[in-house]
Amino acid sequence: MGGRRRGRVVSGLTRRSFVGLAVACAACAGVGGVGVAFAGEGELLRPPGGQDERNLAAACLKCDRCRSACPTGAIAVASVGDGFLRARTPVLDFHKGYCDFCDRCIEVCPTGALRPFNEESEKLGVAVVQKDRCLSWFQGCTVCEDSCAFGALAFVDGHPVVDGVLCNGCGQCEFECTALVYGTFAGGTRRGIVVVPPDVAGALGRTVVEDGSEMEV
Repeated sequence: MGGRRRGRVVSGLTRRSFVGLAVACAACAGVGGVGVAFAGEGELLRPPGGQDERNLAAACLKCDRCRSACPTGAIAVASVGDGFLRARTPVLDFHKGYCDFCDRCIEVCPTGALRPFNEESEKLGVAVVQKDRCLSWFQGCTVCEDSCAFGALAFVDGHPVVDGVLCNGCGQCEFECTALVYGTFAGGTRRGIVVVPPDVAGALGRTVVEDGSEMEV
């Protein structure tokens, strides 16, 4: 009719859209099962104001405005491996930058998925020292303490200790950590200090050091 082709509609979807959705579901299944892929597993580090997962999931348009507005480049997007419904929502990647609490991400969010945030009383997460990666256990290094603007890091017997009360998870210590620079020569990707999400941090206590796979509080 008039040279136009009409795709068959399946439940409101064109054939092409239906096939695309099927491929996406198959990809999700490949990373751990459809149920897990849709729901997601584990906590994610969110930009300021995105700590309420239910609100963020309901309001986020995945428009990418927050990531584009971030002056330090700390905002990335979640992958399908983090859960199908969470894919493309904003997360923090402290390998790329750190949060300076400029609030630009909150200001450009059109839906309130990112709410007003007070860095003095709220947390993005908390930093955790990893003994097996931290250079202070092998040679002198105080980069993390020098970079902390909140006084949350102190050196005890030559090694960094995080005050979980003062640390708000800005990620500058992880971003500045030089352990990754040396680790990359051996294919390493972890740094000597990493930020974990607030719910994980709450379970760890006030001062946190990770020794291999075991947490010392």
